[in-house]
Amino acid sequence: MTREHIEYIKDGWFREIHETSFPGQGLELKVEKVLYHSKSVFQDILVFQSATYGNVLVLDGIIQATERDEFAYQEMISHIPLYAHRSPKNVLVVGGGDGGVLREVVKHKCVESATLVEIDETVIKLAKKYLPGMACAFGNEKVQVELQDGFQFLRDVAQTDQRYDIIITDSSDPEGPAGAFFQKEYFQLLHSALNEDGIVIAQASENMWLNLDYICDLVASASSVFAQVEYCYTTVPTYTSGQLGLIVCAKHERTDLKHAVRQPTKSEHSQMRYYNTQMHTASFVLPTWAHHKLHRSRNP
Repeated sequence: MTREHIEYIKDGWFREIHETSFPGQGLELKVEKVLYHSKSVFQDILVFQSATYGNVLVLDGIIQATERDEFAYQEMISHIPLYAHRSPKNVLVVGGGDGGVLREVVKHKCVESATLVEIDETVIKLAKKYLPGMACAFGNEKVQVELQDGFQFLRDVAQTDQRYDIIITDSSDPEGPAGAFFQKEYFQLLHSALNEDGIVIAQASENMWLNLDYICDLVASASSVFAQVEYCYTTVPTYTSGQLGLIVCAKHERTDLKHAVRQPTKSEHSQMRYYNTQMHTASFVLPTWAHHKLHRSRNP
């Protein structure tokens, strides 16, 4: 397959242009080689080798991960809730078929089980082949993989006694199979699937530079369900505008989401390239204009 057969690639450059989600701007990466391109049952999947960011995973035209900067996202979406919890044992990951979140979760000795729910098995297979540094935890004894729709999985959990200490929603953007992950009903299902001291974190799709109104609405929706809701962010060069927002929620009003209540062990710390306890707290500090608008939306 040549590059010219792929609509996202022209003249040797991958172009991420999505007028609905990211109007008026785009991102380009130089392509060295197309490694895979096809449509699964659920989405268009592209993997290519870039000139400067290593192998790149693209779903429906939007970059999901690159070998060079993926750790900035994987570490923050994983370790913020895990270190804000005093003793996380059972962890659920919804989405995240590339395996990056699982890799981070199993670094915690206190975690006894990590369940990944992924609807598209093709993503897992491609990650194992082309992103082995991310997919390295699939064989870990703590990990179980469920190939099904995350929304339905949570509906089924609600009918059982199974509950989780941490739930990480590592979905793609709110289109196609991931669209349901950004609705109030989803937050309600997350709430019912958590233990009383449980914490959930979800990527917010947008960030403060792109669509703060959307973030305000998302925080308001989550706040109608959870006792505590906070917004933080991480920096990832290959995400549109270089930043990605995260929504963090807790069932208990006294949970301190903004600070690590456990310190990384020496072994855990040696395996981290982005997260530290200072970064944990700093990620919740927003620029004045964003803080004011988000605060007003929560307390009109």
